[in-house]
Amino acid sequence: MPKIYEYLGIIILFYSNEHEPIHVHGKYQGQESKAEFIIENGMVVEIIIRTVKGRKPLPPNILNDFSNFVHAYSDQIVQKWIDYFVLHKQVKCEKVGRKVK
Repeated sequence: MPKIYEYLGIIILFYSNEHEPIHVHGKYQGQESKAEFIIENGMVVEIIIRTVKGRKPLPPNILNDFSNFVHAYSDQIVQKWIDYFVLHKQVKCEKVGRKVK
């Protein structure tokens, strides 16, 4: 399970057995939500935040931080997905300490 970002205590990751659509999971203190990326013509056109079956969702304030992060880093997240799942490259975890809007 590649961890790709740490952001304000939120761990953002892929599970190794993922499936499309491209998405990432955000975990915080045992709670989890995910963000699905809708791509048209090679561009992210929408991001849908969803609950994860069997998991308690992120609390509202953390969910807001997660949503802001995935919107700000959407292109980089998609590239990490391609690197890991398509090109079979290792991806490194990046720590982001500044708050994104």
